[in-house]
Amino acid sequence: MKVTSRRSLSMDTKSAVDLMESSAEVHFSGFHMDSFEQRKDDIEQPTTSATNMYRQPFVIGVAGGAASGKTTVCDMIIQQLHDQRVVLVNQDSFYHNLTEEELTRVQDYNFDHPDAFDTEQLLRVMDKLKCGEAVDIPKYDFRSYKSDLLPSRRVNPSDVIILEGILVFHDPRVRELMNMKIFVDTDADVRLARRIRRDTAEKGRDIGTVLDQYSKFVKPAFDDFILPTKKYADIIIPRGGDNHVAVDLIVQHIRTKLGQHDLCKIYPNLYVIHSTFQIRGMHTLIRDSQITKHDFVFYSDRLIRLVVEHGLGHLPFTEKQVITPTGSVYTGVDFCKRLCGVSVIRSGESMENALRACCKGIKIGKILIHREGDNGQQLIYEKLPNDISDRHVLLLDPILGTGNSAVQAISLLLRKGVPESNIIFLNLISAPLGVHVVCKSFPRIKIVTSEIEIGLNKDFRVVPGMGEFGDRYFGTDDDDEQVVASSK
Repeated sequence: MKVTSRRSLSMDTKSAVDLMESSAEVHFSGFHMDSFEQRKDDIEQPTTSATNMYRQPFVIGVAGGAASGKTTVCDMIIQQLHDQRVVLVNQDSFYHNLTEEELTRVQDYNFDHPDAFDTEQLLRVMDKLKCGEAVDIPKYDFRSYKSDLLPSRRVNPSDVIILEGILVFHDPRVRELMNMKIFVDTDADVRLARRIRRDTAEKGRDIGTVLDQYSKFVKPAFDDFILPTKKYADIIIPRGGDNHVAVDLIVQHIRTKLGQHDLCKIYPNLYVIHSTFQIRGMHTLIRDSQITKHDFVFYSDRLIRLVVEHGLGHLPFTEKQVITPTGSVYTGVDFCKRLCGVSVIRSGESMENALRACCKGIKIGKILIHREGDNGQQLIYEKLPNDISDRHVLLLDPILGTGNSAVQAISLLLRKGVPESNIIFLNLISAPLGVHVVCKSFPRIKIVTSEIEIGLNKDFRVVPGMGEFGDRYFGTDDDDEQVVASSK
């Protein structure tokens, strides 16, 4: 990655509107992203386009012979990914409806052949799910051999899509959709025994019919079509669902991939704290326009504390040994002593209490930047520790939108002698544009946030966002309403 030089980003910088409209080379989340003309040539192509503002789901393909344990493996993965949105799509849902002629000779129909599946319909469904659209997936009735008799299943877009079926690796177009390909490899005798139990119990077939179908269609199809696709697998699981170690490792890998936002893959200095149901629940509450001020402050403080703790984890530590009350030696680490906080007035002041609670007696400076439609670059006020150049700085601002204010604040710290690598920028939510601008301008600072947003609206406000954070946190939006009401 080419590193740009730091230049003076003062009041004569082009406005965000002009910059976005004039930039024709790079875009992200629907907005052009060349924030400063002098850096236009240095900006990489991001991974998301104007029509693709959502986060791409992680698609897992699970293939293997009939009764190999594919469904069990999928269920185990789903169960362990309990704090993620996961949807299972079965290839069996996309069997062709049998014609009247085929129904009269159903015993001669090969359900294990690639032509038995409507792959075009499967591709349409997967494309919609990957594009963030809800879809209706048919339910195939194996008694009538029709998919239009039972009500379809509504499936919403999810973080993880598991596509399971005997031949999901056969078509290269389907394989290309997958981020991970798993082949469940189970002994043929075990598969046959399972198939006999399943078909006799669930489909009402007699053992003779099951064995006849197995020898006539199932085994030849496995040898000709299914087994050859094993070479496309990233992971092969022997013994299927009985292999708990393999499934655990797969889930750990998936969690690692899910924890990496697309922007984190571009900028190694961007850190998004791991999402859990608790974090998503708190984000849900503070984004609700109907929440009370008391609850907004309470849950915002909880999220801010998590961001601050995560940010402190990026400070340098030194090894330290202490004697425990039992007389034993414990080898640990000593906290970084030379640090301070700097809040961008006024929203950034909401993060000061969490920082003080984590760092006893920490010095906190202030920066006030005039924002004219979030495009102003005028520094109004600054009060910083005299020795700030010798400290690690935690820059506090809960919202990273266009990145203009952040660039101005960071530029001030650099002018005060703070090394770029000594700055950690803490915020609750970040718009892709702001991340792009700050990380490109200052590749050695660290950004720690709890969530990456979709983008900015026409007024350059973060969406979905949480409104004017400072007004909601300090209750000044209510005060403004009262003043207006009293003046009438």
